[in-house]
Amino acid sequence: MAGQELDETRATAKLPGLDVEIVHRRTEDASAELITISLRAAPSFEAFGRYLETANPFLAWTRMIELAWQPWLGAFLPPPGGGKR
Repeated sequence: MAGQELDETRATAKLPGLDVEIVHRRTEDASAELITISLRAAPSFEAFGRYLETANPFLAWTRMIELAWQPWLGAFLPPPGGGKR
């Protein structure tokens, strides 16, 4: 593969106080694949941890799960108010 460009895929995310970068590529001889995950916390990982504590990630996770299951649960649960008019 001499002289051939390497195929590389990058994904980046910028969160409050945290930058995430994921890079996927093959080695030069194409015998393996590499995935690199880089985390950069500014001002620090400790400050980002404090942010997560105040943001209550478990509540956010619960809400995401509820939204994901809502189409299926709606078929089995009665409408609000018991369906009476």
